Amino acid sequence: MKRIVCATLGNCIHVMGLYHFMELADSLGYKTEFLGQGLTIPQIVDFCLKEKPDIVALSYRLTPESAEQMFRELKEAREKHNLKSIFIFGGTTSVAEKAKLSGAFDRVFSTESTMDIVAYLKGIQIKSERSAIAQTLPERIERCYPYPLVRHHFGRPTMKETLEGARKIAESGVLDILSIGPDQNAQEFFFRPEFMNHALDGAGGVPLRKPEDLSEIYRATRCGNFPLVRCYSGTNDLDKWAIMLKERINNAWGAIPICWYSELDGRSKRKLRDAIRENIEVIRWHAQNGVPVEVNESHQWALRYCSDVIEVATAYIATYIAKSAGVKYYVMQYMFNTPPGISPKMDLAKMLAKIEMVEELQDENFRIYRMVRTGLASLSADFNVAKGQMASSIFFAMSIKPHIVHVVGYSEGDHAATADEVIESCKIARGAIENALLGLPDFACDREVQERKRKIKSECSVLLDAIKNLGDGSDASLANPDVIFKAIKIGLLDAPQLRGRPCAKGKDVTRIINGACLSVDPETGEPIDERERIRRVQEEEK
Repeated sequence: MKRIVCATLGNCIHVMGLYHFMELADSLGYKTEFLGQGLTIPQIVDFCLKEKPDIVALSYRLTPESAEQMFRELKEAREKHNLKSIFIFGGTTSVAEKAKLSGAFDRVFSTESTMDIVAYLKGIQIKSERSAIAQTLPERIERCYPYPLVRHHFGRPTMKETLEGARKIAESGVLDILSIGPDQNAQEFFFRPEFMNHALDGAGGVPLRKPEDLSEIYRATRCGNFPLVRCYSGTNDLDKWAIMLKERINNAWGAIPICWYSELDGRSKRKLRDAIRENIEVIRWHAQNGVPVEVNESHQWALRYCSDVIEVATAYIATYIAKSAGVKYYVMQYMFNTPPGISPKMDLAKMLAKIEMVEELQDENFRIYRMVRTGLASLSADFNVAKGQMASSIFFAMSIKPHIVHVVGYSEGDHAATADEVIESCKIARGAIENALLGLPDFACDREVQERKRKIKSECSVLLDAIKNLGDGSDASLANPDVIFKAIKIGLLDAPQLRGRPCAKGKDVTRIINGACLSVDPETGEPIDERERIRRVQEEEK
């Protein structure tokens, strides 16, 4: 067990920071000892010569000028006595600058987050050599958990602004994963440029037009804390996108839907049945090439106001397909606050139902990572209000112990975030995360949450059985494209905002009732349970 000793220097009596550091180190398995307040450099050196601690953590929070002489003295003593201990320092920004310049310390902390400190204690030299920073998702999570990785979307209307912003974000060290957001022209027509409407260049993201554009963005992020990089997949030619993203940006994970980016949502002209088949094959390609996968599915249904039961069922189906396709590392997204109007209590019940159902599929060959995010439609156009909504959403979402926090910037309800807005949003998010990790009450113990969770799971099982019976009745039917297509076509999987789509019913009517999103009778507005909804769907098909 490594030993850390801590002390304040000179006439400094401020010990709260050191005690917080010691608590973090204790939680990570270090043996810590507080030597006292106001120690001199000779006292520190004498202790190190006798006891040989692994790490010496020192603090001084008074005037920087008075610290300079102590730092010079420490540097000379380390060289003279060849002290083998690692020396680290924590203090105010102005004193920390003097500590860095002195050369007396192996690492200096000032405004770094708790997550950075934990990462350092776990052996990561944040903001140092590239080779020391994990560049795969599983490694990065392993080194930081229980502190979640922070992700944010970024893509400005020009390549120049995107490159400058990506570099600035990486240098800030505020996030671990930068998600490139291409414009709609790139998403739909990157490999079919003749179909682009160039009047729309830069609409919704960065105008990627050639593979080298991705390489340039990736190179721009090779600084600061060397964040992982990923990119939204195209809505056409997903197979070509997958290959390009792996080659050009070492794609942290692929995000592929099962049903979407098709005639179902209008984001491409692919027929639904063809899209389902193609999307599953792209998931399989990622699995075969060792790229983690997120299936962009259940929250897409929720964004179209499906019932809680259908949202959870589609989460299970997506996860089952990913496992069946051979995916080893799976990112399961939990989008909170969706649809708008859902209560935090009922939102949590829905998320717990998802967790319990999808994580039944987890085994030694299929690892599930939880990723939480704020629902975009829940953010106010008033930025100050949106900041509060974003922070409260993340704080509450921490109750499910995520591995990744997908930060939706406070400005995203109005415009694509600038680099400065990304940095500010991530700092707000980190504050919420750190406070939550001090210890949250167990919201899952709430009686109403438990009752609603059990109800969702029960009704979800009924729906999944009905879908399986469209095939041969086996679990494998859930990964059959023809079965999924038929489930949507006849309305077993349905949402109000699918009305008018040629491949879906769009007849299910939902309402937010007591904070939950329920299917209701279209005439009376009264809730109907899943068995009754399914009976009506099947009756209509006869």
